Amino acid sequence: MTKTRNQLSILLIQIRDDVDTRIEELASFSHFCGLPVEQFTVLNVFDTPHCENFAVEDFDAVLVGGSSEASVLQPERYPFVLDIQELLLRCIEKKIATFASCFGFQLAVLALGGEIHHQQQGFEMGTLPIKLSGSAASDRLFTDLPNPFMAVSVHRDSAWQVPDSCLALAYTEQCVHAFKHSKAPFWASQFHPEVNRSILAQRLTQFSRHYTKGFQHLQQLLAAVEETPHSNALLAKFIDRVVLK
Repeated sequence: MTKTRNQLSILLIQIRDDVDTRIEELASFSHFCGLPVEQFTVLNVFDTPHCENFAVEDFDAVLVGGSSEASVLQPERYPFVLDIQELLLRCIEKKIATFASCFGFQLAVLALGGEIHHQQQGFEMGTLPIKLSGSAASDRLFTDLPNPFMAVSVHRDSAWQVPDSCLALAYTEQCVHAFKHSKAPFWASQFHPEVNRSILAQRLTQFSRHYTKGFQHLQQLLAAVEETPHSNALLAKFIDRVVLK
């Protein structure tokens, strides 16, 4: 029997050590999915780093968020890097509806045999125009996006190619920004569909020491950010067109 929206159970895998960002990220995913927070279960890997056996099969969908504290290229420091990859591979194997963003995107690339590259300087930060690939026209989530569309992206690690088992959906000159697995309801985006202009401003201010070169640089970034309605609509499409199909 097909479930209704208010019957869905969603797992959010969080990679957040900061308490305020944990609360904000959950609220953001809830808002843009169009589901109350009571329908979400949070697995925060800073609290449960060894999570490879977590029962993802118990949920109707899995979401994976970003991180300001960790790098996918440091599994020796962050043991959950390998554990989340195992969870994502199980989501693909069991065909559990999944959307992974930012850090989750990078973990998905590694889990599927791809490569992630680090960029210390000149990395993408702010609201960016994202271009669509030819495959986006027939994709359930990306088919009706304008080309280009605006999205929030702040990251030093990125993918230059999609894994062999995936279809590229979106990109910038610097990197791949979205893909779908060819045989599972599994999407990933380097950009943040759960972050809009106001949330980005809040995060850039909160984590300015990690990403900006001082107060003037921060103010320049904040003045340039734009609204991102089309990328923010992707999570509700994911619920409606994939989870509730």
